[in-house]
Amino acid sequence: MIEEGESADQLSEIKKETYTGLLLFYRDCDLRNELLLNYKKNQILKENGFTDVSVFSEGLSKNVRFTIATNKAINMAKINPDVAKFGFFVLRAPAYYKVLDIYKEENKTHIILLHLNMEYIPFYKYNTTAIDEQIIKLAKDRFSRNVVSECNKFLYEDEWLERTKDPIGMTNDGELFLPLIPENNNKK
Repeated sequence: MIEEGESADQLSEIKKETYTGLLLFYRDCDLRNELLLNYKKNQILKENGFTDVSVFSEGLSKNVRFTIATNKAINMAKINPDVAKFGFFVLRAPAYYKVLDIYKEENKTHIILLHLNMEYIPFYKYNTTAIDEQIIKLAKDRFSRNVVSECNKFLYEDEWLERTKDPIGMTNDGELFLPLIPENNNKK
């Protein structure tokens, strides 16, 4: 559903800002089942802290894989070459995500997130694009290949495990960080 008052130019700008140069990044963590049940398809999440992710997709070191589609990740190896071994990128805080899909394979849960600009939340709250479906397919294909492969040894290091142990978009007790959804100014 496209919101009333959205012009073709506005829709083009939203899609350009969200999808141009999009890459997939990964974050694995162990989450209790009751926390996993808090995630819902098409849900909009807010992450209050920085989101640490890796470009390395091989293997899964934990029971949950977050795959994040974004064009705004910052390569931390350019700032500190010592973290290049982690394939370390970061997303600035606060970050907003739409849950594109959630499913299980090989007793692992895969949560696919689309990174959004805050001002585009009203659009993505009610709309899914063909590109979103392509992201889901690509992420699932990679997950299926990588769920059975050996994990990158650097992603088992204590430093990385400490950085990525928390869920995205909620506290460790399961309290969601739901964003206040701004209303579309053009909506009547």
